Amino acid sequence: MWYVSTRGVAPRVNFEGALFSGYAPDGGLFMPEELPQLDRETLCQWSTLSYPGLVKELCALFIGSELLPKDELNDLIDRAFSRFRHREVVHLSRLRNGLNVLELWHGVTYAFKDLSLSCTAQFLQYFLEKREKHVTVVVGTSGDTGSAAIESVQGAKNMDIIVLLPKGHCTKIQELQMTTVLKQNVHVFGVEGNSDELDEPIKTVFADVAFVKKHNLMSLNSINWSRVLVQMAHHFFAYFQCTPSLDTHPLPLVEVVVPTGAAGNLAAGYIAQKIGLPIRLVVAVNRNDIIHRTVQQGDFSLSEAVKSTLASAMDIQVPYNMERVFWLLSGSDSQVTRALMEQFERTQSVNLPKELHSKWERQDYEKMAVMECDGCCVELCLGNCGPRRGSMTDIPGTAMVRGGG
Repeated sequence: MWYVSTRGVAPRVNFEGALFSGYAPDGGLFMPEELPQLDRETLCQWSTLSYPGLVKELCALFIGSELLPKDELNDLIDRAFSRFRHREVVHLSRLRNGLNVLELWHGVTYAFKDLSLSCTAQFLQYFLEKREKHVTVVVGTSGDTGSAAIESVQGAKNMDIIVLLPKGHCTKIQELQMTTVLKQNVHVFGVEGNSDELDEPIKTVFADVAFVKKHNLMSLNSINWSRVLVQMAHHFFAYFQCTPSLDTHPLPLVEVVVPTGAAGNLAAGYIAQKIGLPIRLVVAVNRNDIIHRTVQQGDFSLSEAVKSTLASAMDIQVPYNMERVFWLLSGSDSQVTRALMEQFERTQSVNLPKELHSKWERQDYEKMAVMECDGCCVELCLGNCGPRRGSMTDIPGTAMVRGGG
């Protein structure tokens, strides 16, 4: 499978190229050139799989056996999940009235990002050993990404990791997780500013192709396609756990609530929906509400300042994975996506074109308490997910899927 930049200028790459690149050389994000389509038979076969089993099938679908043979891929994923505390890796807790919570916190750092980063680190090790290469990983964090990234690569002989920690903007536990690791390949720096502000120099560095190549730099933020790929499994697992039967026509619809900051888990859910998973995505945000304003009003613009909340990992005003969502909404139109994102980078404000914004089949949203008392819940009826049938509890299952980035 080939991957192309959302901005359409950079040459296409295979999975290995997308894995090591992070940002594409033109500033865009890598996406599959073509999305596969899953039929009912495949969904039925996958419905009995464990969470690791779903990760294996999805990765095989998007990586290709010519690059990473299936048996080796399976071994890497088993190794990635070997340190998780729950025997199922993730677990669905069933509450009342069809509401469920998908527990994604059984990894070493208690963050959902342990899931995707543990797999991504295994993929990196595989290709680095094969190519006899060394890379330096650069990570900007709002909290959970940094600690999960450090945990996934600490002690690796062919990787160094540099983490930029925004001083005063992470929880104490996350700060300690990052600053108490004594492995020689781990380098953590406290920096002034919030996570959005430290993302800007990182992006500038990665735009310098010669510098990146000279120093073998890469990123493990959720700009990395591998992370989005693994996170797709959250949505498939939630769907199959919430659906009593796949014998109905059409397939039952499941509503998935995704708390989000950088929109990585949102992008994963939207791609899962585009390849055939019948889910409706509901995005929960805190007071940093750029995604809410984008969906409701087409207003993709920064507020005056990042607002500090109890959910510090969601205190983000630049949800960079929205670029992937825009690219998909536009029908993979890289010219439209490039114009939008370049204008946003110049002016920090974009009004989505009417023809693009109208593709969001918006429903009324309701105020919800999500991490902050003035949080919002924004419904994204993306794609052909059918008409809404009554209340949330009329849908076979609602899964709350934790996803800050």
